[in-house]
Amino acid sequence: MTGINLYFVRHGQTQLNHYHRIQGWADSDLTDKGVQDAVTAANTLSQITFDQAYSSDTKRASRTARIILEANPAPLTEPIQKPALREENFGYFEGNDTGQTWSIVGGRTGCYSYPELIETFGIEKTRDLIAAADPYEEAENDQQFWARLQPGLDEIVAKAEPGQNILIVAHGTLIKSVVSKFSDIDIRDSILNGSITKVIYEDGTFTVDYYNHKEN
Repeated sequence: MTGINLYFVRHGQTQLNHYHRIQGWADSDLTDKGVQDAVTAANTLSQITFDQAYSSDTKRASRTARIILEANPAPLTEPIQKPALREENFGYFEGNDTGQTWSIVGGRTGCYSYPELIETFGIEKTRDLIAAADPYEEAENDQQFWARLQPGLDEIVAKAEPGQNILIVAHGTLIKSVVSKFSDIDIRDSILNGSITKVIYEDGTFTVDYYNHKEN
């Protein structure tokens, strides 16, 4: 049986990325660099004909997907936008300075950056720590995050045929979470805007082929 090829792309750089601010369900548009990030991904993927294309329902992800599809031999022009593919909801910390946020979330444990938190607790427990630190109790914990994402992934592969190529334009923490769940790859380093991660679905199993690839 031939697997289904899922090409996860992190959206291009946004205004909030540029200012090092937390961006989950908050949404900001691509910067000029972000457009170039999308073009770079489009060029890298231009020889792969996509049978289906998805993005989250954010403008940063859907715009990145359109740029990729413009350079693709497939007749697709618009991604199917799925709320299930949204980034983690950071609740109270949406739009906050990243350094300040990680100090609040991890300072009591001696962790002052996101890579330190992941190294110490893993991305799943880190998500629970963020939720626990939210005074408004609106940030997603790990169970809530996967209760939203997994059905979305299951629906995508259920609609695909073996051997098909599927574009999924999503978000950094979401892609890190997928890689953490389905592989032993080290995800502590930053995931690049416009980078490509390939996941293969076959016989009911997700396998990560490669992670965080970006050509110059």
